[in-house]
Parts: sequence; C-alpha cells; structure tokens
Amino acid sequence: MTDDNNKTRVVITGLGIVCPLGHNVEQVWQNILAGKSGVDKTTIFDASTFPTTFSAEVKNFDLSKHISKPQLHKHSARGSAFVLGATAQACRQAGIDIETDAPTDGIDRTKLGIYLGAGEGSVDNDIFFSAIAQGWNNAENKMDWEKWAKVSYSRMDPMHELEQEPNIPAAHLAMLTGARGPTRNCLTACAASTQALGEASMLIRRGDADIVIAGGAHSMIHPLGVTGFNRLTALSTRNDSPQTASRPFSATRDGFVIGEGAAILILESLESAKKRGAKILAELAGFGSTSDAFRVTDMHEDARGAIQAMKAAIVDAGLSIDDIDYVNTHGTSTAENDAIETKAIKAIFGNREKKICASSIKSIMGHLIGAAGAAEIVTCVMAIRDNIIPPTFNLNDPDPELDLDYVPNKPRKAKLNNIMKESFGFGGQNNVVIIKRYES
Repeated sequence: MTDDNNKTRVVITGLGIVCPLGHNVEQVWQNILAGKSGVDKTTIFDASTFPTTFSAEVKNFDLSKHISKPQLHKHSARGSAFVLGATAQACRQAGIDIETDAPTDGIDRTKLGIYLGAGEGSVDNDIFFSAIAQGWNNAENKMDWEKWAKVSYSRMDPMHELEQEPNIPAAHLAMLTGARGPTRNCLTACAASTQALGEASMLIRRGDADIVIAGGAHSMIHPLGVTGFNRLTALSTRNDSPQTASRPFSATRDGFVIGEGAAILILESLESAKKRGAKILAELAGFGSTSDAFRVTDMHEDARGAIQAMKAAIVDAGLSIDDIDYVNTHGTSTAENDAIETKAIKAIFGNREKKICASSIKSIMGHLIGAAGAAEIVTCVMAIRDNIIPPTFNLNDPDPELDLDYVPNKPRKAKLNNIMKESFGFGGQNNVVIIKRYES
C-alpha cells in the first residue's frame, strides 16, 4: 500500500532487544523509566589497569532460552548471540516462524530480507594474546606459525574466529529464519544500525523485499576495543562513579560509556502486514543519510552533514519541522558530539528550538556502538506507545552553552506522533530516521 505520494509505506511489526538493561523489550523499557542503570565495573575482562575500568555489559544472557537450534547457539560469539536472541523476540511478535525448517506462516522466504549494522566480533582475547606471545620470535621479528598454531588451534573455537567477519551475524539470522531475500550488513561505526533500518525500508519501498529483519549488533568490551577508544580519549574515565559517568549535554561530560548488545525491528510493507493480519506498532516514515566529508573522528564543526541528514529524513517522511514532537539524540556524552548535535537541532528547528524535547538514553544504557541506533529506535516505538519521553539521566549540571530541553532525569508524559532519531558515526556518517505513530 502506498501513500498519496505513491510511496510504499513501511511499518514495524516486531521488536526485540538484548542490552545492558535487560533481555527483552518490556524489561528494558521499564528499567529506563525507573532509572535503573546498566553501567558497572567491567567483568568481561580484567580492566583494572585501564584508564576506564567500567562499561555497560549484558549480564547473564542465555541464548538457549530464546532459540532451539543448537547449531546456532553452540558457537555464536557475543554479538551474534545477542542478535539471535533479539531476532527471536521480534519474529515471534511479528508472527514469523523460526521454530520449524518448513515454516507454515505463509511468508515467502525469497521476499524476506535481513539488514544489519553489525560490528566485528570479539575474539577469545586471553587465548589470542597468549598465542601471540608464545608464537612471536623477537629476534627474527616474525611469527613462528607452529608455536602460534599449537596454542590457538588447541584452545580457540574456529567458529568464534569466523565471527570477525561483520557479515556473520546476518548469516546466522538467515539460518535462523530461512530468509533468502537480500541479506546485507553495513558497518558505519555508531551510525550503522540506524543506516541498516533506513536502507532496509528502501528495500521494501523498491519491492526487493516484503519483510526485512533489520537492526544491529555489536560487542567491543574487550581489551582491543576499550584500548582503541581510550587512546582516542572518547571514553569517560569517571571510575569512581560509573553509573553517573555517561552524562550527555552536561558541563562535566568527559566521554561515553562503552556498551554492547543487539536490537531488531521487523519492517514490512503495509500491504504485507495487513495481508498477514500482523499488529502494526509504528511506521518508519523517513530516512536521511549523508557524509560530513571532514575528519575521521569529528563531526563537521558547522554540523553540515547532520543538518542535511535531518532535513532529508523530514522531507522523506512528508512532514515539516512543526510535525516533529521529540528528538531521540545520538547524545554520546562527548564534548564535541553533544555541542555539534545541539547546533544541528537548533539549525533545524529555528524558533521551535526551546520547545522541542531532545534526550539521550545512552546516559543509562551506555553506547552500544553499531547497535546503538536500533536499540534507541526500539525505545522510540515504546515512547509512542506510552506517550512518554525517556529522559537524559545524570544531567544535574547543564552546560550553559547547550540550552535545549533535554528532559533531565525524569520521564515526561507527552503526546508523541512523530519522533526523529539521529545517529552519527566516526568517518562522518550521519543517519536519521523518522518514526511515526501508525494511522491507517
């Protein structure tokens, strides 16, 4: 079905999430509203000597409770396990059969696609580094392959090492669901899963797929991941107060809190959803994607790429700035991002800049890197359902230069029909989507 502009409408019929705040959508949403932080001391590895000793980990997740196919949950690394669990939730809500090898749900698998924004998987770091140490020949400045292989082959799961390929989580989802339509992955840093959702909607609009399982997965809480972000001075080092370390738009913000997890949304054409009798949760109405063409790590100081992407998404949705009720920000808690994002919002909304609400749930969930956008879009759907804006927590000392309504510390009741979700990634990637309340 199309709108007045002859554009196929793309609706959301399923949600799933596994993140530091919980292992299902309702649990995560209630923990956000209750202000229950997912940040604590890092336990995945010994980070006691690192500049940052805390993170937002997924705790006690058991994939076997979500799916029954042992060939998938036996070898899956963390990111893949999280996204398999999130996908199982979303598919069950949407009425997509993942239990049988010959599904009886009536869905044409050749028109069922997958699009993830998934990052590289984590290796078995203790084994990996031990193998390097034992295999490296300092005198000859080369690796002794036999010594390396003796350690790595005897102790490392080769399937886990395959997870270093970012497309592997998408391949796992194809095996789980039987999807034989377009199966894609993008890795545009912290904008990846928002881009995946936006481009998945384009697949549906073009008729390449009727349904797309879309979202993101990432797990970088390991020595290499944390070292990289520490060297970039991107992580908070507030080790004495982890749960208040992520403080977007605050005068005392000093970096983000690294997290991990996965989130999935089932996107499908309105025609497909109605034909199947699926419950429609919301509509993905607009998408804008741009590049700053500036620096690898910084947004352009004039916010030109962000502004362009925001405008494009609003136009694509057939809306005006007056129609946007709330902005779910990227809001990382870094000095540059929060300032430039605020500048972009002001440029877009003009006279409405002090009236528009804008908040960041990274303040309580942490930054899930490639999975962040999809996780936050899940909360946008829940915000529309309940007419509640999730707050920016830890905002007790606002930056006087950043003077928007960031909904500090407490959820706020508000009628929400149209939400703009922003994601910005290293490399100058800008991706914005518009989530609408569904109206037939």
